[in-house]
Amino acid sequence: STKKKQKFDILSPDGFSIRIGVEPFTSMKKAREYFLEWKDRFKIQGYYSSVPYGRIPLEDLEDYCEWVVI
Repeated sequence: STKKKQKFDILSPDGFSIRIGVEPFTSMKKAREYFLEWKDRFKIQGYYSSVPYGRIPLEDLEDYCEWVVI
């Protein structure tokens, strides 16, 4: 039997996928690379604004995201 390859996604602190127009990630390494690019979008404002948590410092953002296997 062929084993289905695992795919990964990252959910923002608000519970939504951070992927915009890209397929689910085929490895945690690819997910992490995308996460770092996504996080960079908030560098100018200096934080991520979340509905349930308010302003999240960028150095803590990874801890508020959920890394999931889909």
